[in-house]
Amino acid sequence: MNRIPGGAGGFACLLFVQVLHAQDPASPALPPREPLQVPARIGVLGQTSISLAEVIQRALANNRDLAVSQILRKEAVLNIQGAKGYYDPNLGVNAFRNKTVSPVSSVLGGSADGRLTQKELLADPEINGLSPFLGGTYKLDFSSARQFTDSEFATLNPQFPTSLNLNLTQPLWRGMRFDANRYRVQVARKNQKLTDEQFRQRVIEVTTQAIQAYWELSFAYRNLSVQIEAVRLAEQQDSSNRRQVEQGLLAPADVIQTQTQIATYQQNVFTAQDALTRAENNLKALILATREDLLWGAALIPETPPDTRPAAPSLDDALHQALAARPELAQSAINIEINKLDAKLSHELAKPQVDAQATLGIQGLAGRPVVATSNPFSAAFTPLITDLDELLALSGLPPAPPISFGSTAVPPMFVGGYGKSLEGLKNGTFPTAQVGVQFNFPIRNRTAEANQAVSILEGKRLQTQRDQLAMSIEADVRNTLQALESSRARLAAAVLARKSADDQYASEQRQFQAGTSSVFLVLQRQTDLINARSREARAEADLGIAAADFDRATARTIATQNISIQ
Repeated sequence: MNRIPGGAGGFACLLFVQVLHAQDPASPALPPREPLQVPARIGVLGQTSISLAEVIQRALANNRDLAVSQILRKEAVLNIQGAKGYYDPNLGVNAFRNKTVSPVSSVLGGSADGRLTQKELLADPEINGLSPFLGGTYKLDFSSARQFTDSEFATLNPQFPTSLNLNLTQPLWRGMRFDANRYRVQVARKNQKLTDEQFRQRVIEVTTQAIQAYWELSFAYRNLSVQIEAVRLAEQQDSSNRRQVEQGLLAPADVIQTQTQIATYQQNVFTAQDALTRAENNLKALILATREDLLWGAALIPETPPDTRPAAPSLDDALHQALAARPELAQSAINIEINKLDAKLSHELAKPQVDAQATLGIQGLAGRPVVATSNPFSAAFTPLITDLDELLALSGLPPAPPISFGSTAVPPMFVGGYGKSLEGLKNGTFPTAQVGVQFNFPIRNRTAEANQAVSILEGKRLQTQRDQLAMSIEADVRNTLQALESSRARLAAAVLARKSADDQYASEQRQFQAGTSSVFLVLQRQTDLINARSREARAEADLGIAAADFDRATARTIATQNISIQ
C-alpha cells in the first residue's frame, strides 16, 4: 500500500520505518542539489513589450508581397490611362520646300526656252484620332502653299492655294458598338479591380499569419513560465523531502524521485525556451523590415490579453458573409467578366465591315496677276493669219478678225496675297462634299469564329472553377466555425481541469504533510497540474488562432482589426 493508515497504529508504523531507514546500511547517499539555471537566449540583449495591433501594423508595413501588390495596383491605374491614350488626338505637320525644273519640248508647255521652273513652299498641319463613341475616326487637315512658276500661261504668280478638309469614317456594323480600343479600356478597368482584390486577399493573409504568430509567441512565453514554475514546485518538494530524510521520516530514495522529477522538468524548460526562440524569430521575420533592425536583439513580450469569448455569427450569416466578401470569389467574378469582354470582341470581329465615309472640304486661292504681253496660243497662229489676210486682200475682202482664246483678266476674288486666300476659306466659296459607304464581306472568317468559340469554352471553365471555389469556401467556413466553437469549449474544459488539478495538488500536499500520502503521489499530482496549466495556455492560444482563421474564412479580418486600405 502507498498510503500509511492514520491513528496509533500508523504512528507505530512510522517509528518502525524510521528505525529501518536508520539501520539500513544500503540506503544511498542524498544526491547533490542541482538548481535550475536558465541560460540567456542567443542574441537577446533586452526586451520590449509589443501589442497585437503593433504586430499587425508592422507586418503590413514591411511585407514584401504587399509592397509588390501595391506596385501592381499603381500599374493597373497607369494601364487604364494607357488604354484611354488610344483616344488621344494626334497632331502632325507635313511641311516642305520644293523646286522643280522640267524640260518642255512643246510651246504648249508654257516655256519658250524649253525649261519650266516651278517652286513651292507647303505646310499641311493635321489632327486625327479615334472617337470614343461608336468607334469612328476623324482627320482634319489644313493645307496652304506658296507656288511660283515661270510658265507663260500662268495668270497668278506667285499664287497661294489653301484648303481645309475633314474626313470622317463611321462603322455601321463591325466596331460600332464595341471594338478593340474600348475592349482595352474596359479590360484595364477590370484588371484594376482584380489587383485591388488580390491586394485585399494578401492583406488578409498577412494579417492572419501575424495574428497566429503572435499567439504562438504568447503561448511559448506562458509555457516557459509553466515549465519554470514546475521546476520551482519540484525544488520545493525536494527541500521538504531532504528535511524529512534528515529527520528520519523519509528514505533517501524519495529525494532521488524528486531529483528525477526536477531533471525532467529542467529538460522541459530548455525545450520550451527553444520553442520560444523559434516562435519569436518567426514573428520577427514577419514584422521587421531589415536584418539591421534593433528588435532582432530584443525579446518581444506580448502584452495583448487573449480574447476568451470571441464573437461568432451563425452558420448562415457566416456563409453569407464569406460568399459576399471573399476576395477569391470577387477575383473569379472579375475573370468571368473579362472573359465576357473577350467573347464580345470575338463576336464583333466576326461581323462584316461596313463603314460610312464622309469628306468635307473648302478651298481658297489668291495670287498676284501676271501682265501678259502676248498670248502664246495667238502667237502660234500669227503666220497663218498673215497669209489669210493677204488672200482676203487680193479678193477685195476685209482682213480676218483677230483670234481670241478668252480674256486673260483674273477675277477680282483671286487677286491678293495669302490673307485673300484665307478669306476664300472663310467664305466657303469653293466647297467639296463626298459621302459614301465601304463594304468588306469576308467569305470565311475562321480566325474570328475560332476565337469566339474559345471564349465561350473559357467562360464555361471559369464558371466551373467558380462553383468549385464556392464549394471550398463552404467547407472552409464550416471547418473554421467548428474549430472556433471547439476551441472555446476546449478552453473552458482546460480552465476547469487546471482548477481541479490545483485543488488535487493542494489536497495531496496536505495529505503528504499529514503522513497519509507518498512522494510518488505528490509528484504525480504535480505533473498533472503542470500539464493542465500547459494545456490551458495552449487552449488560449488555439482559441486566438481559431478566431483569426475564422475571420479569414469569412473575410472579416480587415474589419475586425480596423485595417484601412488606401
